[in-house]
Amino acid sequence: MIDWSPVEAPEPRELTGRYVSLRPVAAADAEALFAVSQDPAIWTYLPYGPYGSVAELRARLEEIERSRDPLFFAIVRDGTPHGIVSYLRIDTENGTIEIGHIWFGTPLQRTTAATEAVYLLGKHAMDELGYRRFEWKCNALNAKSRRAAERFGFTFEGIFRNHMVVKGRNRDTAWYSITDGEWPAVARAFEQWLAPGNFDDSGLQRRPLQTGGT
Repeated sequence: MIDWSPVEAPEPRELTGRYVSLRPVAAADAEALFAVSQDPAIWTYLPYGPYGSVAELRARLEEIERSRDPLFFAIVRDGTPHGIVSYLRIDTENGTIEIGHIWFGTPLQRTTAATEAVYLLGKHAMDELGYRRFEWKCNALNAKSRRAAERFGFTFEGIFRNHMVVKGRNRDTAWYSITDGEWPAVARAFEQWLAPGNFDDSGLQRRPLQTGGT
């Protein structure tokens, strides 16, 4: 038995960090997001994209800005949207929430801001809203996403075989999670890595992110 009460669903609000902020996505973000998303590799494992024009992307954003599950955020750095993340499969009764629909525009990839975006979502869900389980799922072939999940402290739980059909192809899905018991140590590792003192004058990290993910 556990002492548990259902939690609230996340609201479309701004989450602010040192290097980046997350705010509800809007159709007005289309031009900026289109400009940073021309690398076809961004869209390989997503169920949509690439987009052929700003107008096409704007139509997509008009759809998702009204959604509450998934709840989409624009990743904003220096006042400009550089990518998208979301909460999805939000289960308030059981305290489970997933991060997904993640795509980082080319200038955002492999940056401190990209790492902080994931931390902000975890902190809001686990510390502020009180969820018990924070999930990450991706195509089992997506080695880059799987490495990211492990770097961010998610524990690998297994493969759901023949889980989905995406763009006409089979998708086996790799499942990862962080539980509420694991989150405090993961959060501390994020915070230590994100601290200004962890970066030299050229912006290079002094030590890698060590969250204890397996």
